[in-house]
Amino acid sequence: MGIALRLAPLLAILPLPAAAQEPAALSVERAAVAMRPGDHRWADDPTLPGPVSIVVSVPMQMAFIYRGDRLIGATTVSTGKPGKMTPIGEYSILQKRPFHRSNLYNNAPMPFMQRLTWDGVALHAGDLPGFPASHGCIRIPTAFARRLFAATQLGGHVSVVNDVIAFPAYRAADPVPHLSPDGIAALAGRDDGVSLAGGRHVPR
Repeated sequence: MGIALRLAPLLAILPLPAAAQEPAALSVERAAVAMRPGDHRWADDPTLPGPVSIVVSVPMQMAFIYRGDRLIGATTVSTGKPGKMTPIGEYSILQKRPFHRSNLYNNAPMPFMQRLTWDGVALHAGDLPGFPASHGCIRIPTAFARRLFAATQLGGHVSVVNDVIAFPAYRAADPVPHLSPDGIAALAGRDDGVSLAGGRHVPR
């Protein structure tokens, strides 16, 4: 009897690897439960339908990334410190820069910057001490920031919430796009001009 036939009964009763036993969304959710500052998990499947969107939970100091209604990533974050708190609300990604420096805070580097407001709130790679410590931006780990930057588009939806998200694996798909293609192009062009001119409306 060949070795494959002898092993077949044993293989039939052995458990499958965890990745094969559960959807990727649940795997990311499980990983998120035990994350420490700087930890993250990415499990994107570009074949899934729907746009990429982001939910940032300020009390959890975590962000959850969705493609359509499925969780594809989770990461620890550091939001704004007291007196510079990241504002709660619904945002669209207004500008993307693989590398940017702040005109407000000592030319501080902001790798993989994604602008959310005209007056100083953005997603970008940065330090994650385990508590709110930024000047209003949402800091994320560099490796995760690189992947997120590649997956998002101008006009993408970002929710900053003051809620604890108990079961992040699935959620209703967002009604997108929030901005028309012409609107996105106009905002991006305007922002380029502000950044190049060294104006004050530059993210922190």
